[in-house]
Amino acid sequence: MGTTRLIIVAVGGQGNLLASKVLGEAALLSDLPVRMSEIHGMAQRGGVVESALVFGDAESSIISDGEADVLVSFEPSEALRALNKCNIKTKVITSLSPVQPFTVAIGRGIYPEIDTMKKLLDEKTGGLISFDAVELAEKAGTVMSVNMVLLGALIQTGILPIPAENVKTAIQTTTKKAFVDINIKAFDLGFEAAQNAS
Repeated sequence: MGTTRLIIVAVGGQGNLLASKVLGEAALLSDLPVRMSEIHGMAQRGGVVESALVFGDAESSIISDGEADVLVSFEPSEALRALNKCNIKTKVITSLSPVQPFTVAIGRGIYPEIDTMKKLLDEKTGGLISFDAVELAEKAGTVMSVNMVLLGALIQTGILPIPAENVKTAIQTTTKKAFVDINIKAFDLGFEAAQNAS
């Protein structure tokens, strides 16, 4: 079995770690070996949270610069920040809804133009799927389901040999009961968005 390396980046509070947990459970349901590691960078204060998941035969969960096969970003500038993990074959999936960093909010920084970020990501990787995941999450029932929207987009690409049904089962067993239906709807909306973006 080959190896697929996935990096997930988000801002603290966007549900990166839950998305990783759901994906890990879905991989186990699919008899797909998986190794995971996480970096929490001041997550409580809106800092970056990065998860690395390695599927298939692998000794380690560490993904070095240029090694990611897939990058999923919950926030567009975080996708740009993680570009060093990518190569010219890496598939990038990102939400286009910005979360302004503290430095921008106090006038000490400038947020990059969305179109400029999209162009850079597209030029330096093996393809970009981008859409407003926040809008779809709200359509599903809560902005907190952005993570499930992006999982849906990831599974739609077929890069990971994990059936959508196994992810939905993992959503049912891993997320709070009150959010299961919303999360499954969000997953389906993300799946559909990636289909339309391809």
